[in-house]
Amino acid sequence: MKNMILKHAARIGAVAICSAALSTVPMMAQGGGGGMRMSTADRVAALDKAVTLTDDQKTKITAIYDADQKKMADMRASGEDMQTMMPKMQAMRADETKQIRALLTPDQQTKFDAMPQRGGGRGPGGGGMGGPPPAQ
Repeated sequence: MKNMILKHAARIGAVAICSAALSTVPMMAQGGGGGMRMSTADRVAALDKAVTLTDDQKTKITAIYDADQKKMADMRASGEDMQTMMPKMQAMRADETKQIRALLTPDQQTKFDAMPQRGGGRGPGGGGMGGPPPAQ
């Protein structure tokens, strides 16, 4: 009887471990498992909701986000260690913020600057890793 209980417990444990492992595969396939990354469309939609973008601004900001997303993916694929990549990524985000801010009207810039700093300050309006917003 004791052996039967142990075998049953071992099977349940194996099923639990396999289930946990299999459930991580789709997450890793969608974003590398290194945190949730917003798609370009989601980022533009969030920015539009916050500052009300024109169609022309949406097109230009989409191009900025797409270009930076490709640069980030290339950087991650390069195999560089994270400590080396972080300053480069922060500089890219700061440049991205500067480019987007330049496309906005003064009223939109005020709203943009007031946006919460997502992801440790790396989102729109953020200065990078908790730093202050970029200078106006």
